[in-house]
Amino acid sequence: MEENKYTNLAICSKLEIEIEDIAFGGEGVGRYNDFVVFIPFTIPGEKVLVEIAEVKKNFARALLLKVLEPSPHRVEPLCKYFGDCGGCQYQHIAYPYQLQVKRKQIVDLLERIGGFTSPQVDEVSACPRPYQYRNKIMVRSQWDKLQKKLVIGFLRYDNRLVSDIQECKIAEPNINEQLKKVRENPPPRGGLKVMLRLLPSDWEVPFDSFFQNNFYALPILVEKAADCIKNSNAKYLIDAYCGIGFFGISLANFVERVIGFDIDLQAIKAAKKNVELKGLKNCEFYPGKTEDLLPNLSKNLENTALLMDPPRTGVPVESLKILRQNRPKQIIYVSCHPATFARDLKILCEGGAFELKRVSPVDMFPQTKHVECVADLRSAVP
Repeated sequence: MEENKYTNLAICSKLEIEIEDIAFGGEGVGRYNDFVVFIPFTIPGEKVLVEIAEVKKNFARALLLKVLEPSPHRVEPLCKYFGDCGGCQYQHIAYPYQLQVKRKQIVDLLERIGGFTSPQVDEVSACPRPYQYRNKIMVRSQWDKLQKKLVIGFLRYDNRLVSDIQECKIAEPNINEQLKKVRENPPPRGGLKVMLRLLPSDWEVPFDSFFQNNFYALPILVEKAADCIKNSNAKYLIDAYCGIGFFGISLANFVERVIGFDIDLQAIKAAKKNVELKGLKNCEFYPGKTEDLLPNLSKNLENTALLMDPPRTGVPVESLKILRQNRPKQIIYVSCHPATFARDLKILCEGGAFELKRVSPVDMFPQTKHVECVADLRSAVP
């Protein structure tokens, strides 16, 4: 057996551990002789029997064998694939407690990565529909050598193998109907991905362009962004990473003028179409890379709010430095990745350039480790 010289902890060791916390990413956190052990599918306060699966210099990972003392927040997962499929991390946790877990993770990341002291983080706004909400999923095909058949589904939580999935409990019913058809007419070989998607009825969205994956919590997300605009009294809005123009168009009635830009040419065409569909006269959208356009667009922004909804990787450092130098009146930062979110907010607020007023989380991804955040940053007085 492989041992760790710092702890004498061996692979395949069976231990009883008490769970103290849930780390960002969804794994429970326990300790063995003050050595951190991560265990998936556990809840703070539980006592569990685990088997050590991996030992590193500073931590170990373990498999959950049995829950000896369950949390009052533990519930029976709705999905029979939960625990194998890697799509969900929290189906074993009652939904109200999921929201508490996510808020604590956001606060912890803002303090640890962002360097903020006691940041103002609202309670996480619940999704009205905690299951059957996803309007887009990506399934994978893979040849199963043991079963000698093509399997279709999602990657397992613990490796790169695909779990064969007939139904996804967090997906819209229409998506599951699409999944059924894919299974009846599978891809010609393994290794191919298939996107299943339900497009909104009131927005022009190219099939490959980005749109939020939860129609039911989306109005709450817009409300949080609108509150930011209304509280700052900004006259103009720049919608960076605008996609099909969703945020800029949704907030157009609160400002005099909206300018949006995105590198996705098809999305920009759709954004212009959406302006026509909504009957707006104060919105303009242009193709271009955000990082290239920001230097000029972010000058003379005394009465301007800049909304950014970047990819999961966040905003490039050079762009953040430009914003810190030019200082728009307000930055509304929308993010689905709290860790990169905290990192970018730290850079923006360095030297007192911006003040983080508040963070408003919205649970766009129930049953999973993900959560959407809306940050309201205000330019500090020069």
